[in-house]
Amino acid sequence: MTELVASPAVRRLGDWDAADLRTLIADYGSPLYVLDLERVRENARRIETAFPDTDIFYAVKANALGELLETIHGEGIGLECASAGEVKRALAAVESETGDDATGADVHYTAVNPPARDLDWVVDAWAEYPDLTITVGAEDTIDRLADRGYDGRLCLRVNPGIGAGHHEKVETGANAKFGVPAERAVEVLADAADRGFDVVGVHAHVGSGVSSDQLDDHREFVSRMGDLARSVAAEVGGLEFVDVGGGFGVPYREDEQPLDLQAVADATREAIGEIDARLTIEPGRYFVADAGVLLSEVNTVKEARDTVAVGVDAGMTTLLRPAMYDAYHPIRNLTAESSGGDDGGETESGRNGRDDHGDGRDGHTDHIHRETLSQTIAGPICESGDVFCTDRQLPASQRGDVLAIGNAGAYGYEMANQYNSRPRPASVVVDGEAVRLARRRETFDDVIRLECETRGVSDGSSETPQERTNASRPANAETDATANAKIDADANRDVDTDPETR
Repeated sequence: MTELVASPAVRRLGDWDAADLRTLIADYGSPLYVLDLERVRENARRIETAFPDTDIFYAVKANALGELLETIHGEGIGLECASAGEVKRALAAVESETGDDATGADVHYTAVNPPARDLDWVVDAWAEYPDLTITVGAEDTIDRLADRGYDGRLCLRVNPGIGAGHHEKVETGANAKFGVPAERAVEVLADAADRGFDVVGVHAHVGSGVSSDQLDDHREFVSRMGDLARSVAAEVGGLEFVDVGGGFGVPYREDEQPLDLQAVADATREAIGEIDARLTIEPGRYFVADAGVLLSEVNTVKEARDTVAVGVDAGMTTLLRPAMYDAYHPIRNLTAESSGGDDGGETESGRNGRDDHGDGRDGHTDHIHRETLSQTIAGPICESGDVFCTDRQLPASQRGDVLAIGNAGAYGYEMANQYNSRPRPASVVVDGEAVRLARRRETFDDVIRLECETRGVSDGSSETPQERTNASRPANAETDATANAKIDADANRDVDTDPETR
C-alpha cells in the first residue's frame, strides 16, 4: 500500500492562525472568504498519491475561482464542469497554463437538463477545443447535440440505482433527475455510436460527502460500473474511461475522523475489476473544503430565553449550507478564548491553548479569556432559517469580535446570492506569504446593475425582446468608470497592495 503524503488528512479550524485571520479581515473587510492555495495543493497531492494511474478531474462546482482552477490544473488535474459558464472558466484556466496548445482534453462538461444557451456555447467552443468531452444524462441531450452538428467525444451518465452522501438532497445516484437507467446504457450508447458520435466513456456519481461508513455502498456502485463497462466493450466497443464520480467526504465536526482515502482507493480498484479503460474520478469538496474559512464580525449580542443570540454580518446569502442542508460548520471566536483553556482536546477556539507565535502568547494579541456560554449565531437575513448554529458552546461573544467559520472552501461562495439585496462578500487567496484579493466585494450598485430602464420605453420599439435583454443599459445612470472607482475604493480600503508584505 502506498503511503499518503505527509500533510495532515484534515485541517481543523483550530489550525488556522488567529492573528493572521484577524489581520485579513482588518485589511479587506467583513464578511470575507479566505482560501489557502497551498492547502489545496496538499489535498491534490494526497488524492494523486492514493489514486495513481487514475485520471483525476476537479469538480469545478465546489469552487470556481479562477486562480484556484489554475492552481489545481497546475497540479496535473483536469476540470469537470456542470455548466457552460464553468466550461468557460475551465478553458481560461487551462489556457493560462498551456497557452495556444490547449485542446480541451483536460475539460469535461456534464450536461444535466442543459439550457439551449449552454449547449450552443459549448458546441461553439468545441470547434476550437476538439478534445472537449460532453457527458450527457438523457437521450434528448444526444438529439439536441446532433441538431447542433456535434459528433465529438461523448460520455453517457448512467443512473446506477444506488445513492450515498451527507444529506438526502445530495444523494444523486438513485435520483431520476440524473442519468440514463443503467439497464438502458448499452442500447443508448450503441445508438449514439451508430449516429457518428465518438463514444468515449460512461459516468455515474452516487452523492456528495460520502463517508468511510458508506464504503460498502461505494464498492457496490463501482462494481456495477465495472460490469457496465465490460458490457459496453462487448456490445458497442471499447471505452477510453469509466468515471465513478467523486463525493469524497471531509469531517465537518471536530470529533469526526478524516476519510480513509487509501481505503476508498483500494476498494475502488478492487470493485471495478478488470476493465480495458482508464479509471476516472472527479472529487470537488475534498480539494477545497478545509482550505477555506469564512470570516464574519459580531454586531449584536442579546440575551434570549435559553441561549445568547449573537448576530453577525454574514448570513445564509454568504454561506447557504447550514440553511439548505442543516449542515454543521465549526465556529471559532478569533478575538477571545474560553477561560481556563480546554480539556486537552480540540475546541472551536483553538487547539490546547496553542501558542501561535512561539513567544508564550496564545494566538490573541490582547490575550482575552472569557467564560464559555451557549450561543446561537445568526445572520442579518429576514428568515428564521438564517442561523449558523444553535446552542453552541463558545467564548462569550462581544460586539466587534471576529468569528471564523470552518470548512467554507467548498460550496461557500459558489452558493452565495443577493437575497434581501445583499452584496456578495470579497474573497482573498493566501499562497505562502502572499495574500491577494481574488474577488472584490460587491456594492449596492452591483446588486442593481443588471436592472433595465423600462419607463418611457415604447411598445412600438423596433428592437426585439431578445435584443433588449442583451443590450439594455443598467438602471443606475453612473458610468462604469465612476462605479468601478467606487467599488475599487471600497473593496481595497486600507489594503497594502504589495502581496509579499504579509
